Amino acid sequence: MSNKEILLRLFRFLSPYRGKLIVSMIAMVFVALLTGAQTYMVKDLLDKIFIEKNAFYLYTLTIAVVVVFGVKGLFYYTYNVLLERVGLSVIMDFRNRVFRHIHLQPLSFFHDYPTGTLISRVIADVTLMQQAVSSSLVGILRDFLSIIVLLGVVFYLNWHLAIFCFAILPFAAYPIITFGRIFRRLSTTAQEETANVSNVLYETITGNRIVKAFNMEDQENKRFGEQLDTLFRVTVQDAKFRCLQHPLMEFIGGIALSLFIWFGGRLVINGSMTPGEFFALMTSLIVAYDPVKRIGKVNSAIQQGLAAATRIFAILDIKPEIADRSDAIALLPFQQAIEFRNVHFTYGDDTPALSEINLTVPAGQTVAIVGHSGGGKTTLTNLIPRFLDVSSGSIVIDGHDIRDVTMHSLRAQIAIVTQQTILFNETVRNNIAYGNPDASDEEVHNAAEAAHALSFINELPSGFATIIGEGGTRLSGGQRQRISIARALLKNAPILILDEATSALDTESEREVQGALENLMKDRTTFVIAHRLSTIRNAHRIIVIKNGRIVEDGTHDSLLAQHGEYEALYTMQFN
Repeated sequence: MSNKEILLRLFRFLSPYRGKLIVSMIAMVFVALLTGAQTYMVKDLLDKIFIEKNAFYLYTLTIAVVVVFGVKGLFYYTYNVLLERVGLSVIMDFRNRVFRHIHLQPLSFFHDYPTGTLISRVIADVTLMQQAVSSSLVGILRDFLSIIVLLGVVFYLNWHLAIFCFAILPFAAYPIITFGRIFRRLSTTAQEETANVSNVLYETITGNRIVKAFNMEDQENKRFGEQLDTLFRVTVQDAKFRCLQHPLMEFIGGIALSLFIWFGGRLVINGSMTPGEFFALMTSLIVAYDPVKRIGKVNSAIQQGLAAATRIFAILDIKPEIADRSDAIALLPFQQAIEFRNVHFTYGDDTPALSEINLTVPAGQTVAIVGHSGGGKTTLTNLIPRFLDVSSGSIVIDGHDIRDVTMHSLRAQIAIVTQQTILFNETVRNNIAYGNPDASDEEVHNAAEAAHALSFINELPSGFATIIGEGGTRLSGGQRQRISIARALLKNAPILILDEATSALDTESEREVQGALENLMKDRTTFVIAHRLSTIRNAHRIIVIKNGRIVEDGTHDSLLAQHGEYEALYTMQFN
């Protein structure tokens, strides 16, 4: 993506703030004009006061200096505040846009983009954009206008010297452009390495129990250190070029100034220019050269921001593979049946996961799904709420293909309890009411009681107001699972998916959770994935999946009588 394309896309994000931008640009023009007026005053200061000794100019110029500096300060404050506000607003919009876009993606997206990488995009990359948009671009616009006005003053005073100045500009621009390309390349590499650092950091912090259990602290320290060392080498290289840019620009400026003094001095000696004009010209050039240097200095930040914008746009340009159709309708409350019609599913790498799945589940039926690991059990249930989309075939609820209904209305009728309980660093109450934030305290209380969670909640320091820590770390595994069940109960969805909800629990915790699950499953259409076959004996129906196909279908007793795959699984487990 070229710089022009990136800037055009960035300017589209600026359109809601067009009014503030216009006011700030007007203020910026006045600042540039007043800067030119300041340098022009040097001519009258020398010629009228110090050479002609004109008392009238002494008083008027003194007052004019105060007025010019005061008004310039007012305009300077105005445009800076407005542009900073616009820049920060755009960055906030970007963070919201990226965050929302990530949540539109299917589960497969998160396989390709690790958590640390996404965090780096939203935090680090957008921060670099913030520096470029709200600080560097502000400075460049201001400095560019100042250069134009100051060169205009030079042209007005002596057009010969003005042409000389314009001839010098390409030599000052060349290192800015050259270093810009280098900064862009190094910034892209540095941001990629920063994302890798975030990934390692996230993995080791979230997996700290395993790191400690296997005595891998030294190995993880070494891995993190190596990643930091890679990032360090890139940033040092970037720093070397940034440090080289300033003295190079100073040297070019010194050559230009010496040539100007030589040409200008000859004109003063020949009488073609007054000393006041010469010093006004030299002041304008010195003042103009300062923003030229600043442009070179902020060039690194701008290139970092553009590289960050490229990475952010790369995320925003990923179209969700699963989205509502333009004519999607809302799914009415579930009443009849869920049908899998010749369903096939293949992952992106052409790995077949499900083949020829034909299954009809009437409302109110409990279907247990069993089979060896990797057989396709979880994939099958992920298709129902459209976490994944079928490769061919269809899933139909009450006669509606789920691809023809809105995902919001579909998922509103599905509750999920998984083996890996996902809780938030919030209060017990807010975690239970996660899918129904407007629920009353009585409804939350009743859900907790039905989930067999009320007894331990009341023993917590602040009861329902207790903060449970990241991932619910202050609770035991069984307690976390019962909070998750209470959350599903409060949602009161007619379709329920239980993905190995008790497999990670000890016997005592499983007994408590099993009782809560029985309350949850009442009068609901339930899909139960279970490795412990003892927990599904009372299911209305059990299907056995092997290599992505349904190979057996029946009740517990009828499947044992077939002496097939289910019996082999059952015998293996209980022997």
